[in-house]
Amino acid sequence: MGAIKEPAKVKVIVGILAKDAEAVESVRATLREKFGEEDLNLAPFPFTFTNYYVDEIGAAPVRAFFSYETLIDRTEIVDIKLWTNDVELAIAEAAGTPGLRPVNLDPGYMTLGQFFLATTKDQRQRVYMQRGIFVEPTLYFQEGHFHAFDWTYRDYQSETYIKYLEQVRARLAYQHSTGRPYRLRNEK
Repeated sequence: MGAIKEPAKVKVIVGILAKDAEAVESVRATLREKFGEEDLNLAPFPFTFTNYYVDEIGAAPVRAFFSYETLIDRTEIVDIKLWTNDVELAIAEAAGTPGLRPVNLDPGYMTLGQFFLATTKDQRQRVYMQRGIFVEPTLYFQEGHFHAFDWTYRDYQSETYIKYLEQVRARLAYQHSTGRPYRLRNEK
């Protein structure tokens, strides 16, 4: 029998899908208030993988990512997903578009071995956490790189996402090995 121990803390990453860079920037302070110091960001770039969001976000959405220094217990993803859902609803109401999300927030977390996305939708590959929230193993890390599963969304298989997430993983590895945020790596 294996010894029971707490798993290592994980890094929060939030993907943002919005109509433009200004909309991404408008939610950034709210995310920083919740998650603390930003670690590594991927600036807004055109999201061209699907037109699924055209009715809510528009015909030319952008995608951005933010990761955060503060590491969390992985079970916190449930509260995080519920909170991001509330933020989306508040933004929609403020924009006068209740029921349509002008900003889509996709929270997830990274371990050294995998990247997970939180969702409210059940599928064969998703694991139920609690309170209506599931997690999906989206990418796995092997031989120095992240790799997709059969079910991984096409955009998460892209070179842009993979490179960004590998950089975030390197920062997570540094934090695990030193107990310090990556930005403090050159300080004694």
